[in-house]
Amino acid sequence: QVQVVESGGGLVQAGGSLRLSCAASGRASSNTAMGWFRQAPGKEREFVAALRWSGGSTYYADSVKGRFTISGDNAQNTVYLQMNSLQPEDTAVYYCAAQRMPRILVSQGAYDYWGQGTQVTVSS
Repeated sequence: QVQVVESGGGLVQAGGSLRLSCAASGRASSNTAMGWFRQAPGKEREFVAALRWSGGSTYYADSVKGRFTISGDNAQNTVYLQMNSLQPEDTAVYYCAAQRMPRILVSQGAYDYWGQGTQVTVSS
């Protein structure tokens, strides 16, 4: 089993930055990729960014390209999401997820383990 824990959420003014962290423990060494999703009030959960360990490929939703950066430490099974130029529409609960076998990265159904989420609130 793999446990996933996010941290780093909070309240920030528009234009500000936050850095989220996500640590996977347990049998985390078998994970092939990790991703970030978010869910705003009244909306469905959506893909934000992902990192595939093999090769270090990264993927982003169009809405965050150029503002968010995903990075990670495979040895530590930890990923980060650096969020810059935050806007009120970025307000959401941010979830980290881990994927065992290489599958599509933008679909939440392709991930096997999920964290509890961390709240990010951007004030205008």
